[in-house]
Amino acid sequence: MVLRTGIDLIEVARIEEVIARHGKHYLERIYTPAELEQCGRRVESLAGRFAAKEATVKALGCGSGVVTWKVIVILFDDRNAPSLTLYGAAKEKAVELGLSAWSVSISHSQSHTVAMVVAIG
Repeated sequence: MVLRTGIDLIEVARIEEVIARHGKHYLERIYTPAELEQCGRRVESLAGRFAAKEATVKALGCGSGVVTWKVIVILFDDRNAPSLTLYGAAKEKAVELGLSAWSVSISHSQSHTVAMVVAIG
């Protein structure tokens, strides 16, 4: 059995600053239309998804230069539980590592967001 983990902690204000500086360009480079629709303009939700994407890259053991942000999709189901779907290079890397199931957890405080990803195969 293969087990991989990734964790990321981010300041919500950092995402807010990047959005203020780069706006639509940043949003469309990092998030899919479905992710943006679920988040609206809630910075905490965007920060949570970014942290989950970063944690996924860490679990895959590759840099964000190898895997682009939009091939890692974080959506919430009707029970408000996050799910992770991989496409493109991220999916290829997961297959190469023998990873077949993913779990993601996201938590917020007023100033920070943390995400943890566990992958097994």
